[in-house]
Amino acid sequence: YDPNTPQVMADPARVEQVLVNLIGNAIRYTPSGFIKLRVWQEDTWVWVAVVDTGMGIAQADLPHVFERFWRADRSRDRHSGGTGIGLAISRRLVELQGGMITVQSELGKGSTFRFSLPIA
Repeated sequence: YDPNTPQVMADPARVEQVLVNLIGNAIRYTPSGFIKLRVWQEDTWVWVAVVDTGMGIAQADLPHVFERFWRADRSRDRHSGGTGIGLAISRRLVELQGGMITVQSELGKGSTFRFSLPIA
């Protein structure tokens, strides 16, 4: 984290909800390894990323991860307590604040979920 990172135009409660969803998923699907939180400025945006070395997501599943009630492995999520709506809610909350959310992942190697918010 860079203390010189500018402030963003955002609802703190909604940003917290997005972070809870993303970090919660990272914890749930990273039985060993690490989870990192990164924050940086790019042009007129502040980006936040949750990076993990967890289970990862298959490439064929990536286009669907932000859909409501969609889960890559239904049996795994049922045991982990996932509802299948956290990422869909996160996407909507970020978009309502003028930002975007993306994912990069490789099965067996981990995932990076990042979202942007406009600089105030």
